[in-house]
Amino acid sequence: MSKNDFDKLLIEAIDDGLASLGESSKDAIYFHLEKGFNVRKSEIPSRIDSFKEAIEGIFGSGARFLETLILTKLHRRIGQNSDGEGKCRSPNFIKGVASAKQKFLRDRGEGILQCC
Repeated sequence: MSKNDFDKLLIEAIDDGLASLGESSKDAIYFHLEKGFNVRKSEIPSRIDSFKEAIEGIFGSGARFLETLILTKLHRRIGQNSDGEGKCRSPNFIKGVASAKQKFLRDRGEGILQCC
């Protein structure tokens, strides 16, 4: 598995997290990300900081809930337990994604990435 595999799993986790708001809401958020924040769905893995800023711009303090949900879903997809209850407790979304990516690649023999 490679970086592209991780990126695909990240997009799937984001899809799942946004779908918790409903499919039409998920579609509207992706539309708003692209039109309002110039972040295409396919670019999210390489522009995770822009995605975070956009989600915060859309949801304000409610973005933290979505970030935690997305990280939890990401950890489950890549086979990591984020804590004993399966919920991610990372205090920082960007660092949480980078940490998951680093562990994912390391566990698959892809080498170690430098985190943030």
